Amino acid sequence: MSAEPARGLTQRIVVGMIAGLAVGVALNLVGTEGLVGELLVDGLFRVVGAIFIASLKLLVVPLVFVSLVCGTAALDDISKLGRVGGRTLVLYLSTTAIAISIALTAAVIVSPGAGFDLPTDVAYTARSAPSIGDILIGLFPTNPVRAMADGNMLQIIVFAVLFGIAMTLSGSVGQKLLGTFKDLNAVILRMVLMLVNLAPYGVFCLIAGVFATQGFGAILHLAQYFFVVLGALALHALLTYPALLRVLGGLSPIKFFRKMRDPMALAFSTASSNATLPVTLENAETRLGVDNSIASFTIPLGATLNMDGTAIMQGVATVFIAQAYGIDLGLGSYLMVVLTATLASIGTAGVPGVGLVMLAMVLEQVNLPVEGIGLIIGVDRLLDMVRTAVNVTGDSAVSCVVARAEGELDEGVFGA
Repeated sequence: MSAEPARGLTQRIVVGMIAGLAVGVALNLVGTEGLVGELLVDGLFRVVGAIFIASLKLLVVPLVFVSLVCGTAALDDISKLGRVGGRTLVLYLSTTAIAISIALTAAVIVSPGAGFDLPTDVAYTARSAPSIGDILIGLFPTNPVRAMADGNMLQIIVFAVLFGIAMTLSGSVGQKLLGTFKDLNAVILRMVLMLVNLAPYGVFCLIAGVFATQGFGAILHLAQYFFVVLGALALHALLTYPALLRVLGGLSPIKFFRKMRDPMALAFSTASSNATLPVTLENAETRLGVDNSIASFTIPLGATLNMDGTAIMQGVATVFIAQAYGIDLGLGSYLMVVLTATLASIGTAGVPGVGLVMLAMVLEQVNLPVEGIGLIIGVDRLLDMVRTAVNVTGDSAVSCVVARAEGELDEGVFGA
């Protein structure tokens, strides 16, 4: 994707977002009952938006598998894969821990839940947090075809890496097969570009549908919670990631953010890291200059592991619910929140609403009423859109830093 079409696409996506917001709010004000709701909100907007997200998701598994096999098989030094994996994992878990620490600090200072009256008729079923042993066992697929059918990203990554290593060790036979995979990768990336050009229309329908049903009314009831989460997300995105890029990568944050507009806009619209993954991966390689051998590993892994935005929501929500119930959390509980939220992010699917499932795990670990989730459900869809944009930004920032450390970042492309 050249720079000029990319700028035009960004402008069209922004126009689609603004138009969708305006139409959605207008429909919310006049009401969505009757024919308007049936034909537009539940009809056109829902159908077109769902088809757009489904079209992006259909490319996720083939793109991740083929791209990662190409990247792994192209490595001259297999030990490099372990080095890249170690760096990536440490950075992802570190940024997640920093994110939730920022959230807890902001929530304790502002106290968004003080004096809040709780409803008593909302229940939410919690899932237990996975153990480290279960996480490690779950990395390895017993049936790679089933892993692909289920979209289990960690298992797909493990299988693709093993397949790529086997191709490298197979000599000339592996090199012939690598040529086929490279051709497949080029075709899949062309499909990504085809779908991205339709993004403004999908974005319009998604945004219009959300604001037609949600409006701004839900925000008013939870204004303090809503804006504490937004503030923490902004702080993390505008301080942590620039510091990461500048200090560890020696890269310009301004140039980075300028080239992240398309993935961030799509992430905001879809509220799904997985749905945005094809665009994030294509953007990392063609606009940020991250080599395929790095991006094909770090970007899919980040869509599964790196949940900084979600961790921020969990931190603020935990303090908010504790304050709303009048429960004091000690230092030990706060440390448990950081640890549980960081570990719970491993293997959690990058789909809309998954943050509430992870939050239930966190609340159980610090003995808070899981029913408190009912307080924030009303505004979670809007916040989910913002935190997903933060998540994909973190994926790309870490990818740039790792690529720079490995000498696999094209600085001419990054700085263009």
